Amino acid sequence: MTLTAVLLLLLALYPFVFGKFMNFGVSTLIFAGLAMSWNILGGWAGQTSLGHAALLGVGAYTMTLLAMPERVPGGVPLAPWWGTLIGMALAALLALVWGGLTFRLRGSYFVLSTIAVALVIRLIAINSDWTGGAEGLFMPELPKFLGLDLFDRKAEYWLAFAFVALTLLVTHLIRRSRLGYALQAVREDEDSARALGIDPTRMKVVAFMLSAALTALGGSLYALYLQAFEPHTLLELPISVQIALMAIIGGRGSIQGPIIGALLLAAFGEIFRANFANANLLIYGVLILLVTLFAPDGLMGLFQKGGRKLGTAR
Repeated sequence: MTLTAVLLLLLALYPFVFGKFMNFGVSTLIFAGLAMSWNILGGWAGQTSLGHAALLGVGAYTMTLLAMPERVPGGVPLAPWWGTLIGMALAALLALVWGGLTFRLRGSYFVLSTIAVALVIRLIAINSDWTGGAEGLFMPELPKFLGLDLFDRKAEYWLAFAFVALTLLVTHLIRRSRLGYALQAVREDEDSARALGIDPTRMKVVAFMLSAALTALGGSLYALYLQAFEPHTLLELPISVQIALMAIIGGRGSIQGPIIGALLLAAFGEIFRANFANANLLIYGVLILLVTLFAPDGLMGLFQKGGRKLGTAR
């Protein structure tokens, strides 16, 4: 049984074993899916983004606003699943324009550009009456989806589980496709990839669009989980950093790394908040520093290296 199958099995068993801790389960699964979505751009294409909170917000705001009669022309709201699909399309379109403008930049300049674009989108959300401004939005009543109450935590858990499974499937398909090989070539050396006939900008834009659409899907689920949100929490830089760190610590460019990173960081975060109060952020940061120093390829890289050494010893 592969590691992916084991992880999915454990996640599927969670509601039956830890049914009293569904809030933790739902939020952890959503962020695991977001970390895997980020990994398509940040891991496979090697483009570190710290602006994915903006794409998360596109999904959350689009689905919520289109479900509110007072915000929709004609007063006829859309079902949340249609709002989610529209949000994914808008996020992909934003990534197309965003990537076309910024992918000519490299290294730290690209990272700074992602922060700048995300800040612009945050300011638009804060200063627009249609988005609720700084006060944010409250989720309206929603129709049932396949008979499921979308505000029930167990229903949200299985939707988040489906989100994780989908991002895993997309990642597996990318790894086995020409796109995956092209993205790895671009990540390792853009000039060499160009010499092989690969258009680095085009490949990165395609990866960004896939990453953005999946992130917007996660944003819609996150809006259901929160039921009320505002730009000061949803579109802040720490959300983008948290998503990126989960993928980096777990192992960027790997299949299962972002899930492992999300599970570990979420678990440690809960433990530290419960037992160390105000010191939890300090301990959390020290752990991140240790992993970065001693496992630069993430935990998956550390496991793989240990496996190779064990195989050599045998």
